[in-house]
Amino acid sequence: MDDLRLNEELIDYLFAIRTQVHAELKELAREAGLTDTQTDVLWRLSREQEMTARRLADRLQCDASTATSMIDRLEKRGLVRRVPHPTDRRAKVIQLTPEGCTLRDRVIQHTTEHSPFARLDRESRLRLHALLREVVDGTQSTGEPATVKDNHEKEQQ
Repeated sequence: MDDLRLNEELIDYLFAIRTQVHAELKELAREAGLTDTQTDVLWRLSREQEMTARRLADRLQCDASTATSMIDRLEKRGLVRRVPHPTDRRAKVIQLTPEGCTLRDRVIQHTTEHSPFARLDRESRLRLHALLREVVDGTQSTGEPATVKDNHEKEQQ
């Protein structure tokens, strides 16, 4: 197989995995009365200690106004709250409420239990993790997931 075809097939596999994960989350989102994107917000808020609306918009690849309206809806449901940023008076940090944490935990549990990667043994998942991390951010993995601190430091560079 030539390199062009190999790259095309790798992209095909990534889209197939995305579709599988999305389908699993869609069912959970429907049960919880959330949209797919709101479920995505809960997942993303669980991955970082601090998240501003701007950072969330960047993660979701949407406009800040779209992220703000989504945060508004989640806030009305009692799943998130806005608190003052510890160092920037102009910004607010989006935090999960206890109810939001409970729902986030359901999302994480459901997603990991239905992960397409569960078909692989631990050693294979660690190898795949290292390869994907190298592709995404150009760093070699030690076999341990990146920490929130690692992600934050990477973003500051």
